Amino acid sequence: MNFLFVHQNFPGQYLHLVRSLIADNEACEGTHQILFMTEPNLNNMTGVRKVTYSKPPAISASVHLDAREFEMATRRGQAAYQGALQIKALGFKPDIIIGHHGWGEMLNLVDVFPGVPILGYFEFYYRILGTDVNFDPEFPMAEARFSAVRGKNAVNLLALALEQYGQAPTRWQLGTYPEWARKQIRLIEEGVNLDICKANPALRKKTVTVGTLSVTPKQKLITYVARNLEPYRGFHTFMRALPAILAARPDVVVSIVGGDDISYGAPAPAGTWREVMMRELGENIDLSRVHFMGKVPYEDHLTLLQRSDAHVYLSYPFVASWSLREAMAVGCVVVGGDTETVTEFVKHEENGLVVPTRDHGALAATVLHILQDAKKAGRLRAGARAFAEKHLDMKDYLTRYRAYIEEITGKTLLAPQAKTEKAVKTARTGKTAKAVKK
Repeated sequence: MNFLFVHQNFPGQYLHLVRSLIADNEACEGTHQILFMTEPNLNNMTGVRKVTYSKPPAISASVHLDAREFEMATRRGQAAYQGALQIKALGFKPDIIIGHHGWGEMLNLVDVFPGVPILGYFEFYYRILGTDVNFDPEFPMAEARFSAVRGKNAVNLLALALEQYGQAPTRWQLGTYPEWARKQIRLIEEGVNLDICKANPALRKKTVTVGTLSVTPKQKLITYVARNLEPYRGFHTFMRALPAILAARPDVVVSIVGGDDISYGAPAPAGTWREVMMRELGENIDLSRVHFMGKVPYEDHLTLLQRSDAHVYLSYPFVASWSLREAMAVGCVVVGGDTETVTEFVKHEENGLVVPTRDHGALAATVLHILQDAKKAGRLRAGARAFAEKHLDMKDYLTRYRAYIEEITGKTLLAPQAKTEKAVKTARTGKTAKAVKK
């Protein structure tokens, strides 16, 4: 089958799906042709032909603030259109186009490849009420800015108007879309690699060192992870909970993983949000025990989760992080906020603990409680892993995703059994498998 993937930051959400298609080719040579169209970047994958389009220029300040995101999406859509024309000129015709609708890249591809189905990632539908906007009274949005929020749905709405196919990663995120739109969008819950994301009890029996942080077997490690440290992921609430935790437990060490950029929401009034919180809390944060790790390699990220005694995950009502799924798969004791973004995963007293998202006092008390109750912590760890095995298995995710591709295209992908038989035959004969018919 011929695949055209599209995402401005290759490989984006499609790393694992693309890997499964590469595995098809390894088991049966020539099964798929895989092209990935993206903005220029340094990432590469063996078995994937990366095609870049020109990165759109910066938006002029003369463009209305409400329209700037759409303006950039329109330019990116035009650049991707030109890139697709070049792909077509080389004789490639995809059987399916798969990509993220958030960036505008796929809006014009129906003109280049008429009749080719598009499976788009629908991540979030912006609303004035009931989601992230004005969720936190500490950072209110003025009514005059509501139009900008509605404007963020321009690409969403144009993508839905293509009347193609869609995918959303969680029930709650799917539920943000209008009821009339949901019939185009299939829920395919995202997974993690449970063979990699798993507990490592041996780490509790020795001193673990990651960067500037070292934690001994007698110490307790509290972990926090976000792409960037900002209010959308409850960073301010977490920081305000730390003084009480540090004072009550001299044996606590804290790992804070995340950058200082802005992923979601408004920038800090001065400097970074980390600097804002340090100015507020000052000497109440002991930097010999609280370690700002920045962005760490994935292996270090997993090591910290595996050693964690309590993992704090807070979020506005918004998109769920991959790190939450990974923490549950590892078997962390997750102390999560009470928004549906989190509670779709974390069930209070079953596989984690839930606290009011903006209440730093309740967060501190709950973390201190679970650090004291080893029996409950063990039960919650087991519950988190059991939830991950039932709902977050990467193999199940890929099976559902591949089945949807087959449903859309009417073509059959290489079955896992066929892969196994072909691999065994190749191993026995020492010969390369011949191409199979698409």
